[in-house]
Amino acid sequence: MSCCHNYYATTEGNENVFSVDISAISFGHGVLGEAGEHAKTLGMKRVALFTDKNLINLPYVAQVRAALKASRMDVVIFDEVRVEPTDQSFLAATRFATEGKFDGYVSVGGGSVIDTCKAANLYATWPADFLDYVNAPIGAGQPVPGPLRPHIACPTTCGTGSECTGITIFDLLSLRVKTGIASRRLKPSLALIDPGTTYTLPKNVVASSGFDVLSHALESYTARPYTKRTAPGQPALRPMSQGANPWSDIGCEAALKLLGQYLVRAVNDASDFEARDQLMYAATLAGIAFGNSGVHVPHGMAYSVAGLVRDFQPEGYPAHEPMVPHGMSVIVNAPSVFRFTACACPERHIHGAACLGAQTQGATNDDAGEIIAGQLIKMMQATGIPNGVGAVGYGEADVADLTQGAWAQQRLLTNAPRAVSQSDLSQLYRSAMRYW
Repeated sequence: MSCCHNYYATTEGNENVFSVDISAISFGHGVLGEAGEHAKTLGMKRVALFTDKNLINLPYVAQVRAALKASRMDVVIFDEVRVEPTDQSFLAATRFATEGKFDGYVSVGGGSVIDTCKAANLYATWPADFLDYVNAPIGAGQPVPGPLRPHIACPTTCGTGSECTGITIFDLLSLRVKTGIASRRLKPSLALIDPGTTYTLPKNVVASSGFDVLSHALESYTARPYTKRTAPGQPALRPMSQGANPWSDIGCEAALKLLGQYLVRAVNDASDFEARDQLMYAATLAGIAFGNSGVHVPHGMAYSVAGLVRDFQPEGYPAHEPMVPHGMSVIVNAPSVFRFTACACPERHIHGAACLGAQTQGATNDDAGEIIAGQLIKMMQATGIPNGVGAVGYGEADVADLTQGAWAQQRLLTNAPRAVSQSDLSQLYRSAMRYW
């Protein structure tokens, strides 16, 4: 709330209350060894341990499994998680969870692992047609009927914030678009966050996940204020992604300042453990923040960029199929979007740029879009991020399909600080094709 003190001015008929959902977190080196005791406290006895084929051979899964076993848990491992999950991989995980009759879940991995575990827990606990819970207009957007089984999330990447949110994202293969499920009930019961898990990550993975953190924080900070939403008829109807609010601002600002200081260092020097520790903490702060406010257009556009990929294969990721990693698919849109949204809350865009390290002395509101876009581009160049949407395989002929996929993400688009039309989205993709 250090700038834009009138951002939350209330008007008759609109919301004047914001809600805070607190994430339970334990953060620090060695915390994964506590998984067993926490699982016991949560009442777990038969545990589904979710991970992927790459992580299964790293020490973190073994560490968590040993801790669970030491607390006399019956542990069954599911290591079929797909990087960038799909509806089909979610369904496979659900079959495993349903047949296993588990009373608790533990996920060890990045956002794909944590999201898959959330989905399996949901559909095994409250069976339904797959699209019933999926966000409208792609799915029915039905509410989750009741509590899920306890879930301990142990992130191993410094980016998605999935351990702190009630959101799970996947590719819907039939439409070639990313979408998701959002419910407070999906939020893990507890996050165990050990920053040491990031020390072995390849440069490109740190860059992608780090820019996901950055965009979480910047999108949340510049989101439509909660006071611009129509007041709900009852408290239970207040959305989880309620828009920018004084609580989320605290985490956003703190995360942006850490990112400005440590993101480039963490990407370019794997031996800079201080930078990677701080990047993991920034991810936690931003995850808490956007879990209570929501993100907007860069993430909405990213779902098409990832879902329509043809042949792009980034270094440091599995090479057996094309993909645009999530954080990369977000940040290639971001400079274009923030140029567009800056006029809605220029002071917030300028302040966000300053937190990231931009020189903003003497800047006017008219400068806001170029200042924030310029700082993002500078950081992208310094970390080897592709030069816009064109550099991950798209061109003018793809704009219509990209726009169609993004337009379906109304939950995100309506959280933007200014209205976004389909023609606006098309122009934003064109502006994002190349930056330098």
